[in-house]
Amino acid sequence: MGGFQDSEAVRLIEEVLSVAEVTTIIKEVLDDERLRDIWVRGEVANFKCHSSGHCYFSLSEQRGGKTYAIDCIMWRTDASTLNFTPASGMDVIGFGYVDHYPPQGRTQFYIRTMRQAGEGEKHLLVERWKRELAAEGLFALERKRLLPEFPVRVGVVTSPTGAVIEDIKNVIRRRFPVEIILSPTSVQGDTAHREIAAAIRRLDGLVDVIIVARGGGSFEDLFPFNYPEVIRAVAASPCPVVSAIGHEVDVTLCDLAADVRAPTPSAAAELVVKDRTILRDELKGFYQLLTRGIMERLDLATREVEELRLHLHPRRLQRRVSERRQELEDFVESIHRTIERRLERYRLLLGQLSTAMEAANPVAPLDRGYCLAMKGGKILRSARDLKEKEDVTLKMKDGAADVRVEKVTYEQDV
Repeated sequence: MGGFQDSEAVRLIEEVLSVAEVTTIIKEVLDDERLRDIWVRGEVANFKCHSSGHCYFSLSEQRGGKTYAIDCIMWRTDASTLNFTPASGMDVIGFGYVDHYPPQGRTQFYIRTMRQAGEGEKHLLVERWKRELAAEGLFALERKRLLPEFPVRVGVVTSPTGAVIEDIKNVIRRRFPVEIILSPTSVQGDTAHREIAAAIRRLDGLVDVIIVARGGGSFEDLFPFNYPEVIRAVAASPCPVVSAIGHEVDVTLCDLAADVRAPTPSAAAELVVKDRTILRDELKGFYQLLTRGIMERLDLATREVEELRLHLHPRRLQRRVSERRQELEDFVESIHRTIERRLERYRLLLGQLSTAMEAANPVAPLDRGYCLAMKGGKILRSARDLKEKEDVTLKMKDGAADVRVEKVTYEQDV
C-alpha cells in the first residue's frame, strides 16, 4: 500500500506545472488574431502617468450588475500623441492589442492610440467610409484629371458669407479675371453634407473647374466633407474638382476624392487660374530670346563672309562670295519663315488669351449693341421667365429702360 502511495505521489508531482510554464501557456493562448489590432471602449479608472511618460490605468464597464475591467498600458511615445488628458471616469475608445506579461503574470491591453468616445466613434466611421469608398475606386490615382489651362468659368462650392469666397474672388481677380459661379451651401452642421453634394451637382455643365472650399476648423467642423454622399458627388463631377478643406494638416475624404488638393482656398484659386503677368513676361522672354538668336546667327554669318573675303585668292573671291551670299540669303529667308511661324503661334496664343478674357467680361455684349433683360435685379435667361403685362428692365451699355411685356412668344411657337 505504501509503494502505491509513493508512485502516485511521484505521478502527481510530475503533472504539477511551474509558474513560468503556466504563464507561458497563457501567453500562447492569448496569441489570437481576435486580440490583435482591436478597438475597445470603456471608462478610465486608476489613471497614473509616471515620470517616465508611460501611462497605466484600466478600462472598465458595468454590465448585468457586474464590473468588468482590463489593465491597460500606454507607452510614452504613444501617450505623447494624445490630444487630450485622460482622467478617471472618462469614456474613451482605445486601439491596440492584448498580451500577457509572464514575469508579473499580468494580462494587459497595450494601447497605441486613444480618443474620447464621441470623437472616436466618428473617427471609426470615417475609417469605415474610407475603406468602402476606396474599394469602389473613388480615390484611385488613375481617376485624377488635369486642370484646364485657361478656364472661362470657375465654380465655387462654399458658404456665401465669410472670408473663403472673398479670398477666392480676390485671388482670381488679381491673377486672371474669369467668371466665378458661386453654388452656395452650408459648410458645417447636421445637414451640411446633403447641401454640399447638391451644390456640386448644381454646377454640372456650367463651369470648367470646381473649387470645394471652407476655412479651418476642428474635426467635428470638417466632418460633413467626409460623407459618402459628398465623395460620390465629387467623383461624378464632369469637370475637375479642387478640394481646399480646412488647413494643410487637415485631410478629409473629399481631399482624397478630388482631382487636386490645395492646402488653402487661396491656394486653390491660384491653381485654377494662371497669372496673366507671368504669361506676358514669358511671351516677352520668348520673343527676346528668338530675336537674340537670329541676330547672333546673322553676326556669325557676316564674320564668316568677311574672313572668306580676306583669305580667298582674288580670282576665286568673287565666286566664293557669291556662293556664301546665296547661302546667307537662303539662311535669312529660312530665319524669316521661322520667325513668321513662331510669331503666328504667339498671335494665336494671344488671341486665345484675349478671347478668354473677352468671354469673361460680362458687359462686352452690351458694347456690341445687345442688352440684358433683368427682373428683380436678376438676369432673365429664358422667355419662360417672362409673363405678359409684367415690368422688366432692359440694361444697355449707356443706361437702362423700364418696359412692359405685351406678349411672350416661345421658340417652338415661331
